[in-house]
Amino acid sequence: MKPQDPTSLIRIARENGTEESSEPLDLGARVRELRKAQDWTLEQAANQAGLARSTLSKIENGQMSPTYDALKKLAVGLRISVPQLFTQPEKGQVNGRMSVTKSGEGSEHATATYEHELLAGALTKKQMLPYRARVRARAMEEFDGWVRHDGEEFLYVLTGVVRLYTEFYEPVEMRRGDSAYYDATMGHNVVSVSDEDATILWVTSLV
Repeated sequence: MKPQDPTSLIRIARENGTEESSEPLDLGARVRELRKAQDWTLEQAANQAGLARSTLSKIENGQMSPTYDALKKLAVGLRISVPQLFTQPEKGQVNGRMSVTKSGEGSEHATATYEHELLAGALTKKQMLPYRARVRARAMEEFDGWVRHDGEEFLYVLTGVVRLYTEFYEPVEMRRGDSAYYDATMGHNVVSVSDEDATILWVTSLV
């Protein structure tokens, strides 16, 4: 694999980070979540389910294990099936993942043409790979052919002036604040055309 090939960064992003383990379902928390999704108070949910308010409160707080009859009443009251009480939230619901990368604290990976700083490295199974790059290259001849990889890519110029070369379009000169979104399977390279090394933000899809 060539040192400037960003697929190496994609592989690093997929392999590194903190693995997420599957947590056992907390029935009480799940019932509370479903109740709040309906915007119901304990009293309202208990009335809907035909349960005492104190019983529902104990279930939500893990102070009692409900009987199957109580589970059926809960499911009917919450307008779901019994199995849904034991099902983790669907993908797309809020799961609270977040990673903050302070300036200069990203994972650095230098190449002949770029200095990459991977961002959000603590998270695994990301759907996007964000990284900041200092563009060292000044000419297309510094690359060993086109860079291309799976996915789509977003480029945003942070400082300096760059020229974006792509396989099927004329080169485009881009300055601070300019951006481009393109199919990354199309050959592409970026060079700095300012006196200083330009810096850019790249976001690459991982799916």
